[in-house]
Amino acid sequence: MSGGPLPWAADLGDGTYRNPVLCSDWSDPDVVAVGDDFYLTASSFGRAPGLPLLHSRDLVNWTLLGHALERLEPEAEFTVPRHDRGVWAPSIRHHDGRFWIFWGDPDHGIFQVNASRATGPWTRPQLIKAGKGLIDACPLWDEASGGAYLVHGWAKSRSGVKNRLTGHRMRPDGSGLLDEGTVIVDGDRIPGWFTLEGPKLYRHEGWYIILAPAGGVATGWQGALRARDFFGPYEERVVLSQGRTRVNGPHQGGWVRTRTGEDWFLHFQQRGAYGRVVHLQPMRWQDDGWPELGEGGEPVLVHRKPQLPEQPLSAPATDDPFPRGRFGPQWQWTANPRAGWTAPVGGDGLRLSCVRGDDVRDLRRLPHVLTQRFPAAVFSAEVELALHTAEPGARAGLAVLGDAYSWIGLERGADGTVLLVHRFAEQTADTERDAAHPRPAPQGTARLRVEVFEGARYRFLADTGDGFRPSGLVFAATPWRWVGALLGLFAAAPSGAGDAGAALFTQFRTTEPTDLQQRRAANGQNP
Repeated sequence: MSGGPLPWAADLGDGTYRNPVLCSDWSDPDVVAVGDDFYLTASSFGRAPGLPLLHSRDLVNWTLLGHALERLEPEAEFTVPRHDRGVWAPSIRHHDGRFWIFWGDPDHGIFQVNASRATGPWTRPQLIKAGKGLIDACPLWDEASGGAYLVHGWAKSRSGVKNRLTGHRMRPDGSGLLDEGTVIVDGDRIPGWFTLEGPKLYRHEGWYIILAPAGGVATGWQGALRARDFFGPYEERVVLSQGRTRVNGPHQGGWVRTRTGEDWFLHFQQRGAYGRVVHLQPMRWQDDGWPELGEGGEPVLVHRKPQLPEQPLSAPATDDPFPRGRFGPQWQWTANPRAGWTAPVGGDGLRLSCVRGDDVRDLRRLPHVLTQRFPAAVFSAEVELALHTAEPGARAGLAVLGDAYSWIGLERGADGTVLLVHRFAEQTADTERDAAHPRPAPQGTARLRVEVFEGARYRFLADTGDGFRPSGLVFAATPWRWVGALLGLFAAAPSGAGDAGAALFTQFRTTEPTDLQQRRAANGQNP
């Protein structure tokens, strides 16, 4: 397969960019500047590895470096999929020559990891405050006072508390907290404010500044709070809201200042099955000491790029030739991985073992599904599959995974034949059923494709040697509660004894859907 155009490019090539700059589910982003480089992390919830690390030199063109968290802890909690738990809303900072990432796990408490380089190695997670409902943690090393602080929010589902921000004094080495915590902002006391969360803590011209959203993920606004003392009292102002734009939310993010002195703000927008895509807003400090985000406090859709050196057009990787049997950093398992899920190959290609289990007819329960985010609102994804197993009921395929899901792939029948199958399950179903009639795959191989259209509607196609043919109906992708829909690769087999074989995936790629490419060509348009 030859490479195609990027499914989404934010850089318009004329000195401007379009939002979102990251048209994928990089939920709850935070950003830090270190010299000429910018680093971004985001929520990874129950997938492993966690804490993705993205890099940019212009805040528009980004690449994915890898992850800061190899396995979720406590490990026993994440041996099975926990799609909406785990790593919530991390904060990334650079202090004393080290990178630091803090996050809240709503079921266990506040953790941190650190490293001398963004590429690692990173320390193992350290629990610095245990408890239920502790989320959205952000540290501050205050150079003016020499003190260190931490602020966090609350998840009502675990603690019975929300709409409050709690502040702590922190040990300078980030290894723990020095007090029991004080409520420094009570959103119930601010008229009209509710679901205050996602705080990011800064110092600016003698003020402690907290940038935090309120009003709910889909319909809220971005607030700023400031105080002369870390413990308050704080005053508040709305600094970014949807206004007359199509950008609902706009929800939490982080402020960064470039070497040229420009201020910018990265935040997310909730887009249903597409997850939480990332926007870049211009930011300026007004004469009264308050920040203004966007243009007139409303999000921009197209804007001048930051005044930084021109960078090559780039986006986080999606394509993967699986060189020497390895997969790229864009892939995450749906739980902590175990030995034996992949197998070595002599050349390129990903060999997934057909892992045995009792729940193979419900992909949402399988820990060994390898996933990546939707790369754009409109795209096509394609992969080649060969089924190397004689085990009846063993299967492998390409999935669109969410609270409901569908997949297309190959299955070994009871009579030994290999069938092309297409299956799905609704949100409330505990097992899948056929979305199309199975048909023979004589060579035991298939090329699989999914085409995703506006509104996260999608269809599957397959080629078993006679060209691509559509399979089944058009489906609508669905998210989990906090996580957007995912692309997935998997191999599985029913319970039993012995080696159940494997599936070989080769040349995974994403591009524009074929019909969109054809329309562009007919109109004489370049991608």
